[in-house]
Amino acid sequence: MTRKDAFIVLNGMQGVGPVMLRRLLERFNEDPVLILHSSEAELMSVKGVGKKATSGIRGWRDGNWLELERGRIAKHGARFITVEEGDYPQALLETFDPPIGLYCQGTSPSEPCVAIVGTRLPTLYGQNMAREIASGLANIGFCVVSGMARGIDAAAHEGALNASGRTVAVFGCGIDIIYPPEHLDLYRRIVETGAVVSEFPFGRRADRQTFPMRNRVVAGMCAGVVVVESSAVGGSMITARFAGEQGRQVFAVPGRADQPTAVGCHKLIRDGATLVTHAEQVIEEIAPSLGLSWASSVSDGDSDASSGKAVPDDLSPAEGTLYACLKDGSILTSDSLCERTNLPVHQVAAALTMLELKRLVSRCPDGSFEVR
Repeated sequence: MTRKDAFIVLNGMQGVGPVMLRRLLERFNEDPVLILHSSEAELMSVKGVGKKATSGIRGWRDGNWLELERGRIAKHGARFITVEEGDYPQALLETFDPPIGLYCQGTSPSEPCVAIVGTRLPTLYGQNMAREIASGLANIGFCVVSGMARGIDAAAHEGALNASGRTVAVFGCGIDIIYPPEHLDLYRRIVETGAVVSEFPFGRRADRQTFPMRNRVVAGMCAGVVVVESSAVGGSMITARFAGEQGRQVFAVPGRADQPTAVGCHKLIRDGATLVTHAEQVIEEIAPSLGLSWASSVSDGDSDASSGKAVPDDLSPAEGTLYACLKDGSILTSDSLCERTNLPVHQVAAALTMLELKRLVSRCPDGSFEVR
């Protein structure tokens, strides 16, 4: 048995997490093969290793799981990268209790990474900001890391890909499970130039435990984490907390004070996260820790992507009036627009429909409207 085979077996054991694995490796001279061939008494002498874990470790020969897993790795054209190999993410290696290995499909990043994370139910403003920051980072030469979830994650990956940059998706399940399933095409595009990675073996489904574990890898791989729209609780806030605990820079994009999706980012800013609206501001903050020199061309007073829009000339009077109400970034319902403009309901409804058809405004999930 090779050391890599032993790492694959240990990594695939449920109930044997990173902390226990670290203690086992320390006890058995960093030798994963020795762990698998140790006696019950030797294993039980390690702090935190009970009878259940001992039984699992000593029973690794039962069945042919290792051979099947090797076959799955080969079938998917993937690799299992151990902590001992040169292409294991260096930043992740420097964290406390990193995964002993990562399944990887694609090319593991060698350039500095920045994570962009956020809500699965973003506003159009949030999606635009995620795409623009990701594109800016990719253009500068950074790899964008996220979790390929709906919403901000997907927008971040798309932004990097649109800039012909590299992006990495970190899964909270096996890399053979495309979640959500509608992101199959995005998955394929990511693998072409970047990578999909996971610490979980093939076939492992996501659950409440795997997502926080995924979030720690996202934070650990990166020099900084940018949160774009988040509630006060949830995965993005967990990722930000992991980043802070691991000594990474935490950034937050501000939003409207009356939007639920802005609550988490505003809390992070109050707690000390750096407010950013452009990729250059992110790089300016993290460059010193990476040994890079960088002078941002963006001033703190620059407007964001959705403000300062001119009213198009080819609009009807009603369309122009409604667009003017929304162009500053406001998110308003049709009732609110009626109150602000004193236009009749039927005229507002017709004008909003035309603005949607002209792709100037977008309807939010809650029925309100915002500019594109």
